[in-house]
Amino acid sequence: MTKRWNHKIHYHSVVLEAIPANARSALDVGTGDGLLATDLRRVLDDVVAIDSDAAALARARSRDDRVRWIAGDVQEYRFARTFDVVASIATLHHLPDLACALRRFAELTAPGGVMVVVGLARSSGAADVAVDAAGVLAHRWLSSRRGYWEHSAPTVWPPPQTYAEVRECAMQVLPGVRWKRLAMFRYALVWHRPLDR
Repeated sequence: MTKRWNHKIHYHSVVLEAIPANARSALDVGTGDGLLATDLRRVLDDVVAIDSDAAALARARSRDDRVRWIAGDVQEYRFARTFDVVASIATLHHLPDLACALRRFAELTAPGGVMVVVGLARSSGAADVAVDAAGVLAHRWLSSRRGYWEHSAPTVWPPPQTYAEVRECAMQVLPGVRWKRLAMFRYALVWHRPLDR
């Protein structure tokens, strides 16, 4: 079978490259079809994935029985632990309150761990338009070489926040967060939770 490719899968590397050397566990928030959780399980022994969409989660479960799949809302589910890696791709814009969601992801991140979000937002300025134009070219080039696999998870378009709004909120909620605008209509947030004193 040809390896699947789309914008979400393309940015799995952002998550995988941010995993701390001593990490043992990961939480994939909004796992959808489960492809990120499966990639995380290739490098970590303890992977949990949560999604509120039962149909998508059923498909994800069939991929890898070594992942613990949870049907539920990340903001309400009572986890009895934290995780060395909390990752989310194209999920944050589905949640009703950006700041609350970022705080929740942060509280689920273990001291010394990392939170990685690859998300979608709306363009609002000339710089965004320039990156979008480059993204269109990258999408066409990569799609022509790899094909484009359409995921089955629900979509929300347009995203409720602009890139500038997401960046400003993240800077307020997550001191020290690293922000990067990505091609193909994405951004990345990488935040390391300090060790408890």
